Amino acid sequence: MSNRENQENGQKNTRNNQKENKRENKKDTNPLREYAKYSALGFQMLVIILLGVFGGMKLDEWVNGIHFPLFTLLGAILGVALGIYYAIKDFIKFK
Repeated sequence: MSNRENQENGQKNTRNNQKENKRENKKDTNPLREYAKYSALGFQMLVIILLGVFGGMKLDEWVNGIHFPLFTLLGAILGVALGIYYAIKDFIKFK
């Protein structure tokens, strides 16, 4: 191949790469996709927290000797901590 052919092929490849990059950028900037991603993350956090609270409530029912809802409180705190951990892990994965 001559030098001119190499330059023309390089320009074609550059144009093709630019078109592919534009297509990829359009897919990533869809606002509904972002909304769905973060909505799902919020629902997952909610489920984790509620599981901790309801698990704690069941443990409080099972253990009759404690008159303070200790396990409900611990379950809520643990659920919030796990929900935040999961959210941060997903935020890092999204980037």
